[in-house]
Amino acid sequence: MPDPRDIRKYMKSDGWLEMRGGASDQQRGMPHPLVQRPYPEDAELIDLPAVDELDLGTMSVHDAIAQRRSRRRFSDVPLALAELAYLAWASQGVHRVWRGGIAIRRTVPSAGSRHPFETYLAVNRVEGLEAGLYRYLSLEHKLLQLRTDPEIAQKAAKACHEQAFVAGAAATFIWTALPYRTEWRYSIMAPKLVCIDAGHVCGSLYLAAESIGAGVCAIAAYEQAATDELLGVNGEEEFAVYVAPVGKV
Repeated sequence: MPDPRDIRKYMKSDGWLEMRGGASDQQRGMPHPLVQRPYPEDAELIDLPAVDELDLGTMSVHDAIAQRRSRRRFSDVPLALAELAYLAWASQGVHRVWRGGIAIRRTVPSAGSRHPFETYLAVNRVEGLEAGLYRYLSLEHKLLQLRTDPEIAQKAAKACHEQAFVAGAAATFIWTALPYRTEWRYSIMAPKLVCIDAGHVCGSLYLAAESIGAGVCAIAAYEQAATDELLGVNGEEEFAVYVAPVGKV
């Protein structure tokens, strides 16, 4: 097992010195990575309620912060589609695509506006949606149904080392990282920045969930290969980095 003291260097900022002299692909003039994974042109997308038309999340920021807890007990009440839309937008919604399409301004911060994540949803109990796996298309504010699966919640729990409460969630957010989006600009500093950005994303989900009477429990203890297989990602250019079951409390 590696000595933890040898790994700590990846948490420090000394890597910025090593990047001097044109170390990143951006500085080398390499093409920028796509800001969103493509999907088939003939895919049937599911419309989500427009965020500016939702009457949700009116709790004060003070109260949401004060009440925030990691919650592992969920009721059987389903999430409304509007609530799922609100949570997806709060954690990865898009304000603006800029700089010719190579950068995005979202509802959460990200180093250099690189935003290296895709959002997958293991839907168990959401009104108007079949149980199964979906991807949130943040540019369009729509859902892409990847497959229906009545056992998706149980499979998500199994991939999270049999943590039973995952199976009781109304929906489980699973974020994958596409590290090259951040590596393109920040080279060897990318791992640190991707981890920081993941915290921004899940933190926003926590507060948004509290504001609508729902709860979240973030999970870093998952089986990598099983989770990647569940999502259908290759585990190299894209892989799971964070899991967050959500449900009414």
